[in-house]
Amino acid sequence: MKTPPTDHLPDDISALKQQLLAQHQLLEEKNNQLKNKEQLINQKQSRIQFLEEQIILFKQRQFGKSSEKSDQQVELFDEVECEADASAVDTAESIDAESLHSELPLAETPKPVKKTSGRKPLPAELPRVRIEHDLPLADKICACGCAKKHIGEDTSEQLDIIPAVVQVLVHARQKYVCEACESGVQMAALPTQPIPKSNASPGLLAHIAVAKYQDGLPLYRMETIFKHMGIHLPRNTLANWMMKSSELLQPLYNLLNDQLLESGYIHMDETRVQVLKEPDKTTESLSYMWVRKTGDREHPIILFDYASRRRTDVARSLLGDYQGYLQTDDYIGYHRIGQQKGIVALACMAHARRKFIDAQKVSPSPKGKVSKADMAVTMIKGLYVIEAAIKDQPAEQKYQIRQEKSLPQLNKLRAWLDKALQQTLPKGKTGEALAYLDKNWDKLTVYLTDGRLHIDNNPVENAIRPFAIGRKNWLFSDSQRGAKASAMMYSLIETAKANDLEPYAYLRRVFAQLPLCETVEDIEKLLPENMKAAVI
Repeated sequence: MKTPPTDHLPDDISALKQQLLAQHQLLEEKNNQLKNKEQLINQKQSRIQFLEEQIILFKQRQFGKSSEKSDQQVELFDEVECEADASAVDTAESIDAESLHSELPLAETPKPVKKTSGRKPLPAELPRVRIEHDLPLADKICACGCAKKHIGEDTSEQLDIIPAVVQVLVHARQKYVCEACESGVQMAALPTQPIPKSNASPGLLAHIAVAKYQDGLPLYRMETIFKHMGIHLPRNTLANWMMKSSELLQPLYNLLNDQLLESGYIHMDETRVQVLKEPDKTTESLSYMWVRKTGDREHPIILFDYASRRRTDVARSLLGDYQGYLQTDDYIGYHRIGQQKGIVALACMAHARRKFIDAQKVSPSPKGKVSKADMAVTMIKGLYVIEAAIKDQPAEQKYQIRQEKSLPQLNKLRAWLDKALQQTLPKGKTGEALAYLDKNWDKLTVYLTDGRLHIDNNPVENAIRPFAIGRKNWLFSDSQRGAKASAMMYSLIETAKANDLEPYAYLRRVFAQLPLCETVEDIEKLLPENMKAAVI
């Protein structure tokens, strides 16, 4: 190795030190620049990974299946993961549904339903019209000359539909006058109508409400359908009828709201809605439809409320002085409410699982390998197997089985989570899913403390689905008044359905009888829960 030339080095020791110090500072600057470049490269790589994951998720949501079932869900784990966590197999111990059923009391074990093949029979309650088909008289004589004997018949059924019958109700009010004293004309009173001075009957109003808010049929399409029948009903007239009908339903909504706030267990969620004419907002901006549902399956109430914002104060105003369990997603607006005295916050296990499923979608495991997302999904699946097996059990039985089965499974999931957090970078979908599960752990496990509670917030998300489907058809509300009318109609229709009432028959009776109610007791009789046993 050649010795570098020293001619440029000064002979003075002080000058030599200064030169050495300058070179050292220059080297430090170069190292810092390299570090900054490495950090910049890492940031760019993280950003690229994030954007790639977003693109994969966007394509999946846009073109893939909406189901959360994943091909990556597995029950066994390979040696690579086991080396990183020796207890991984024990931690992810799956629970078989058949073994769980076998441990339940024999009297409570649900019997498997035998699936039948072929065409399902038509409902027995539908009216039947008998159409007889007989042989011609000539064919009833045999070739030997004897008359053939009738030995029975063979029947088959066809489903027939008669288009809606449209009729006009003519209210004939008889008039009387006294010819002797000429005191004036006396006429029979017209019963109070749902919409005064309107030609809309309770049946027509119920039909329009169900067609739009249950079947998702926009008013402009209904206008066309009526036109085919030779009836002129402009969409603005239909919209005005729905808004006035919703105002009529306000007393029923108030009673339902009081019962919901007294229930002690509420699911809550919100979804977007577009309202064209809103003060201080552009046409493209979004508003929200808030949904609350009672957790008690025996007394289901589902209420929709429109609000122009998605903020904590909206949720707080809807809950008022409520005390009890509140199950929501991880929207920050619910956090402060969950910290209030008298409220016990529950999180949604379905949301936690959904984040791991997203991680599976953006980073599928190679064949024969198992990722942390696969492990998490499998362990959470074990919890849902337990819930599926006990869904029809009484609350006390649910509590007992959860303590015996769900609690050990959750303890294993927690032990695995603590180790996975140390082995996984926080960035990326898997890291985000692990962090979400860790942050919400306490609220995710509250359901173990009471057999009435649900493992997730799916009951209210399922209640939102009819609104979301209808929104794809009618797209937006024209005004705030229209959005509030929609909230009222959805509240009554979905609550009626939850109480096993046919919406059209229920609304028709409500529109006919509610204008005649004079006391709170009269209105209470029209609540869905009180009309279950009524003959409609």
